[in-house]
Amino acid sequence: MPTVTELLRRRLLAGVPDRLPPLETLMRTERSEDFERLRMNRKVMGAMRYGLMGAEGKPKYDRVRDVIRRLEGYLSDHNTEHLVDAANLLELEFVEGDNHLTPSDDGEHTREL
Repeated sequence: MPTVTELLRRRLLAGVPDRLPPLETLMRTERSEDFERLRMNRKVMGAMRYGLMGAEGKPKYDRVRDVIRRLEGYLSDHNTEHLVDAANLLELEFVEGDNHLTPSDDGEHTREL
């Protein structure tokens, strides 16, 4: 029996225009190697400063507020370093935070400028 994710993927892909490449190609192309390299460099330094990701006994951090602060910095000066830091903080919150995953589509999508 297919999973909910597989069913949703089929449903979504059924409405995708033919001009898009296959899913396997999209999985390779829809990413930024520069962004990932910058993130990894900083995560390695973070491991040395704060401990390994997911390690037991690490202190709790108020990462969400820090992400907001960094995004506000980006809106102010457009320094993409803020985006790299925010992405890493979000990943750490995902891995180490007191949270749960409840997939949903709230119907809200990014607005065009």
